[in-house]
Amino acid sequence: MGTAQPGTPPGIQVAYATDRSPLRISTSQVVAVDDQGGAVSMTTTIESAFGSHLMVQGFLLNNEMTDFSFIPEENGQKVANRVEPGKRPRSSMAPTLIFDRQSGEFVASVGSPGGSQIIEYVAKSAIGLLDWNLDPQAAINLPNFGSRNGPTELERGQFSPALIQALKDKGHSVSEIDMTSGTQAIVRVKDAQGRASLAGGADPRREGEALGD
Repeated sequence: MGTAQPGTPPGIQVAYATDRSPLRISTSQVVAVDDQGGAVSMTTTIESAFGSHLMVQGFLLNNEMTDFSFIPEENGQKVANRVEPGKRPRSSMAPTLIFDRQSGEFVASVGSPGGSQIIEYVAKSAIGLLDWNLDPQAAINLPNFGSRNGPTELERGQFSPALIQALKDKGHSVSEIDMTSGTQAIVRVKDAQGRASLAGGADPRREGEALGD
């Protein structure tokens, strides 16, 4: 796919520069469903490790301002994610609740930590659950992959040399990297008699665990 350069969307007369800000990853994720059918997917972060390093009444204060780019301009062009009044910074957090389109019934609660790769992790797991009918643990365990406006990134050690070469033959610039997702999912399932129950999964790449009454 290559790199999509900052451009000029229709009706906007400005081109933005590339954002070179470093990644800062210190995020947690929890999914839960109660016995009344209430469901939650919550992604919480204090940004970098230990946030601002300041504690007030037992809580570490975040340093979410670092979600902005601290480099406002690059070669005379403005960076879209620069600090400005009235703006919200770029974020990839994607706590997700899935419902049946026809009935409106709850289907799944999914989410993950992982900085700018969160969207990839959640999308992969949702595809595994909805399109491939995998159980939540199998969907979460699938190898991670994606692109962040650069090379095609593959989870290190999870893809065969033949597949990597096939991607390169199609013109992909491939980068094998560690992709430490922490995806969690709870899915509403039905048995052969139509009785509903819940199934959960937690990412083995981190310390999460699926528990239930």
